Amino acid sequence: MSKPLVVVESPTKVRTIKKYLGNDYKVVSTVGHIMDLPAKKIGINIEEGFQPEYVCIPGKQKVITNLKKEAGDSTVIYLAPDPDREGEAIAWHTADVLKKKGRIFHRVLFHELTKNAILAAIAAPENLNESKFEAQQARRILDRLVGYQVSPILWRKVKRGLSAGRVQSVALRIICERERSIQSFVSEEYWSITAHLETGDKSAFIAKLVKKNGKKIDIPNEETSSGITNELYKTPFIAEKVLKKSTVRNPLPPFITSKLQQESITKLKFSAKKTMMVAQQLYEGIDLGPGEPVGLITYMRTDSTRISKESAEEALQLIRENFGDKYSLKEPRFFKNTKKVQDAHEAIRPSSVYNTPEKVAPHLSKDQLELYTLIWKRFVASQMTQAVIDKVTVSISAGQYIFNANGSTVKFPGFMSLYISADEDMEEEKKKMLPDISEGMVLKMNKLEPKQHFTLPPPRFSEASLVKELEENGIGRPSTYAAILSTIREKGYVDFLKGYFKPSELGFIVNDLLVESFPNIFNVDFTARMEDDLDRIEGMDAKALDVLSRFYKSFKIELDKASEEMLSVKGVGFPTGLKCPECGNELKIKVGKNGHFLACSGYPECSYSRDYQRDEKGAILPASPPSSEATDLVCEKCQKPMVLRHGKYGDFFACSGYPECRNTQSSNSNGKTQTTGIKCPENNCSGEIFEKKSKRGKTFFGCNRFPECKFATWDKPVAKECPSCGAKFLLEKTTKKGGSYNYCITVECGYSEKS
Repeated sequence: MSKPLVVVESPTKVRTIKKYLGNDYKVVSTVGHIMDLPAKKIGINIEEGFQPEYVCIPGKQKVITNLKKEAGDSTVIYLAPDPDREGEAIAWHTADVLKKKGRIFHRVLFHELTKNAILAAIAAPENLNESKFEAQQARRILDRLVGYQVSPILWRKVKRGLSAGRVQSVALRIICERERSIQSFVSEEYWSITAHLETGDKSAFIAKLVKKNGKKIDIPNEETSSGITNELYKTPFIAEKVLKKSTVRNPLPPFITSKLQQESITKLKFSAKKTMMVAQQLYEGIDLGPGEPVGLITYMRTDSTRISKESAEEALQLIRENFGDKYSLKEPRFFKNTKKVQDAHEAIRPSSVYNTPEKVAPHLSKDQLELYTLIWKRFVASQMTQAVIDKVTVSISAGQYIFNANGSTVKFPGFMSLYISADEDMEEEKKKMLPDISEGMVLKMNKLEPKQHFTLPPPRFSEASLVKELEENGIGRPSTYAAILSTIREKGYVDFLKGYFKPSELGFIVNDLLVESFPNIFNVDFTARMEDDLDRIEGMDAKALDVLSRFYKSFKIELDKASEEMLSVKGVGFPTGLKCPECGNELKIKVGKNGHFLACSGYPECSYSRDYQRDEKGAILPASPPSSEATDLVCEKCQKPMVLRHGKYGDFFACSGYPECRNTQSSNSNGKTQTTGIKCPENNCSGEIFEKKSKRGKTFFGCNRFPECKFATWDKPVAKECPSCGAKFLLEKTTKKGGSYNYCITVECGYSEKS
C-alpha cells in the first residue's frame, strides 16, 4: 500500500515535517506556486465570466513531474501549503495536477511547525476551502485586469517599461499627496515660555506657560513673548492646584503582521521585506540540535490578535517561574479583534515560550535572534500585569497666566520590565517626579526661558509609517505590505532617502496621469472597499463574479476614456508655466526613453531643451547647459557628434543630441574601461558596472551610463547573489587587520562573509 503524500509549499519545511511524521508519510514541496496566469497576455476571458487561464509557471514543469512521481499510487494526498489565500491557491492547483480516480485530497493547516501542531493537523484534516481560493483568484484577476490594461497606456503616453498596479498605485498616490502637502506647507513662528521655579527648600523644577485668562495661550512672535515675560517678572508664582493620581497601563497585544513590520523597522532597522523573510525562517523550522528542527513561531501572515488558551497559560507559568507571582495574571488576557479582521490564524507568537531567546540563541543568526526576541517579549509581556504609574500635575498661577508642571514615576513596572513598544509614548514616564508641592505654596521664580519655534510640515513616510497608513486605510493585507513597498521602489517611482519615501519625478508624472484618468479606481476609499469585498468573498458573503462584474463596469469606462484622452508626455508634455528663454513659447515636461526633461512647445522650430530639478517647494529649476568640448567621435545611436564632458568622476563622452539622446561612453587616461559583467543595481537603469580610474588614478567602479546614472563604489563588485536578502551582487572589501570579506550592497541587509 502506497504511503500518503504530504505536499507543502516551501522546501525548507520538508525536513521539519518529515521529522515528526516519520516514515509513514512522504513529504514533498511545490516550491511556491506551480500555476499562474500567462506572462505575455492578460489570461482572463472577460466575456466568459472573467475565467482565468492558468498555465504552468516557466521552470516548474520539473516540480510538477516530481509531484506526480512522488504521488505514485497514493490514494490520500494531504495538501499543506501555507494557511492563507496564496497557500489555498497552491493547494487547489496541486489538487488539479494530481487529480486521479479514487484519489482523496485533504487540506491540512500548519499554524505552527511543532510536533503537536503537525500531528494534530494531520489527524483532523479539512476540506479544500473554495471561498478562500475564490478570494485569492478574484484578487489575482483584479490585479491582472488593472496591470495588463493600464500599463500599456502608460507605455504609449509616457515610456515603455512602466507599470500600474491596483494597490501599488494607490500607495504611490499616498506618498505623492504627502509630498505635495510638504511642498505647500508654510511654516509659522511661535514661542514658548518656561519658568524655572523652586520651592522653599530649594527643590528646583520647571513649568510651561499654557493659559492666559483661562484660555490656551498663543505667542506668535518675539515682541509678544517679551511683553509677557516683562509682566511675569513682576508677578508672584503660586501653586494653585496639585493633582496626584495613579494610572495603569496595559500591555499591547501580540504582533499581527503589520505591527511586527512597523516594530521591526523602527527597533531593528529591518525593511518590511527582510522582516517577512526572517519571520518565514523562524516559522519554517530551526535546528535546535542534531535532527531537531522546530518551528519557533506561529504563522507570520495574520491580522488577528487571537491567541490560544494553552499558549497564554504556558506564558503565565513561565512568568511565575521567572518574574514572580506579582508579575503574573491570575487568568489569561485575551484581545479583541476589529470587525474587519479575518480570524483564521492566531497572532504571531512563539510556538513555545520555553524556547526563550537565551535558549535558542546558539542556533540562530543575528537577524533571526533579534526578530525572535521581539516576538517572544511582546507575547510574554501581553500576559503580564499592568504597569502602575504615579503622576503629579501642578497648576501654577502668575497673575492672569497659568503654568503647568508635570512629573511621573513608575510605581510598579509590570509588563514594562520586559517590553515597551516603539509606538508607545513613554515621554510621561521619562519625566522626573516633582518635589513636594502643596496648594497655596508661594514659589520662587529664578528665570524665565522664552524660546522661538516654527511649525513643521507633515513628515515623509518611513516604511513603518507607510505600512501603518496602508493598514489604517484598509489598503492591502498582511501578505502584501512588503511587496507593495518593494514594488514602488523597484519601479523607480520613489526614492528612499535617509529612511523616508520621496516621490521621484517619474513617480509624480505617473501618479498625476493615473489620478486624472482613473479618479475612482486609484482611490484610497475605493481600494479599501475592494479589500472588504475580497474578505466578503472569503467569508461567503459575496460572490466573486458579482464583485468582478461591478468593478469592471466602472473600470472599463475610465479605461476607454484614458486610452483616448490621457495626456501624452511623450508628445504634448505637461505644461509648466515657464517660458522658453530662446523663443518665449511655454516649456513642457516631456519623457523620453532616457528620462524626463524640459522641452520647448515650439519644437521643431525651437529645439531648446534642458534637464531640470525641483526645489523644496516643487518649483521647476532648469539646469545650466553642460560644458563640453568637440570631438571627432560620432554617436552610435543617433549619429550626432559626441562631445567630451567633465563630471564628478572624471571625463566622459556624451551625445550632443542630449537630452533627446543620452548615449554616453566612459573615458579615462588610457582611453579604456573594463566591464565587470555585472548589471547596475539602480532602479530602471540598463547599464553595467565598469572598472574606472579617477582623476588621481585611483580605481573605482561605476555605471557606464554616467552621468545619467550616478552609481559608483570604491569596492569591487562580486557576481554572487546575497543569500540573506537576494541582492544581485556583493561588494569585496579588504582591510589591513581583517583581510578580505564580501558584504551586501543593500545597506539595511547587513550580510557579510569571508571572501
